[in-house]
Amino acid sequence: MRLTSRGRFARSPWRGGSQFLPVLLAMGLLVAPGTRSGAGNFSAEEIRQILRHGPWPPPRAPDPSNRASGNPQAIELGRTLFFDQRLSANGKVACATCHQPELGFSDGRARALGLAEVDRNTLGLLDVRFNRWFGWDGASDNLWAQSLRPILDRREMGGSVQSAAALVRNDSRLAQLYLRAFGTAPAADDERVAVDIAKALAAFQETLVSARTPFDDMRDALARGDSQGIARYPAAALRGLKVFFGKGACSLCHFGPTFSNGEFDEIGISYFIAVGAVDSGRHEGIRRLHASPYTLLGEFSDDRLRTTATSTRHVAASHRDFGTFRVPSLRNLRRTAPYMHNGSLASLRDVVRHYSEINPDRLHADGQRVLKPLHLSAGEIDDLVAFLESLTPANVPAGAR
Repeated sequence: MRLTSRGRFARSPWRGGSQFLPVLLAMGLLVAPGTRSGAGNFSAEEIRQILRHGPWPPPRAPDPSNRASGNPQAIELGRTLFFDQRLSANGKVACATCHQPELGFSDGRARALGLAEVDRNTLGLLDVRFNRWFGWDGASDNLWAQSLRPILDRREMGGSVQSAAALVRNDSRLAQLYLRAFGTAPAADDERVAVDIAKALAAFQETLVSARTPFDDMRDALARGDSQGIARYPAAALRGLKVFFGKGACSLCHFGPTFSNGEFDEIGISYFIAVGAVDSGRHEGIRRLHASPYTLLGEFSDDRLRTTATSTRHVAASHRDFGTFRVPSLRNLRRTAPYMHNGSLASLRDVVRHYSEINPDRLHADGQRVLKPLHLSAGEIDDLVAFLESLTPANVPAGAR
């Protein structure tokens, strides 16, 4: 698989591994369509689907909208700023306050808490470089804009472009790191310096790629016809994988190496966040995107040809976007509880039960109606949870590769 210019995963030239099918059939790893002969056997379609969810990690590619992308000096500046509480209004909140490395760069809370509690759950930052849209509502179309947003948000860090720029200018170490990263001293233009701070933060976050997981090892063993490698994968996870692709139909939204289509869907969770207040999700996110000066179409993008801005140019809000939220990656789930955009589900088991028992009447009237009750058995729930847990690295600390 490879990333396209629009942030989508394109199909690998070997077409999902179809040339391996005769070998797998001979090894007893493949059974005829519609048949089963134990947990270690797959249909041809299951093999194709499994192989499309890798390999991991995808190749790195610089962000053309961010001249700091991949720059080691900018990464060091971004890493330093990520843990610097002085970017906040009270000097007590850093990016790392809500994005803690040991929790998959999330915070373990239902809703994020900076200077005040916000309305949404903190998304983990591992693998954030592979996103097309950022935040639960996609109000940012690039990682550096998303990195600037919490610095300026009054409930999160409560800073300003002026205070952020002044911090870098007046701190000798930060000023030196800035000079090494961007080739010049911080300019007099506060907004330009603040955007460069955000671009350095984005360059650092691009390094936060999760380690390989038990699923990745099994997937690659399947690709090379290694029956012993496949046998090391837990039997419960293997059964859960079959539920994921089969009865659960989870791969309709969670596909590709990141296990996400990167788009926005109805999830059957209430829109209400307080009496008389709703979170309209993607609908409001598109409005905020169009109002932002920090998009891929704006003057601060370093991609002068706007090669990555096609989606931004054409996206428009419609009524069907109301109450939809970005489909998150399923990687690293064991580290990022609680779940959903409002943190309302405490465990993976709760999430699986939610989709098993979802009430279609709670889905948005104009939605695509992809979701329907799965009616999973207790055993199927256990197995699907085991599979989801296999998408988190085993005994590997969260952090950059």
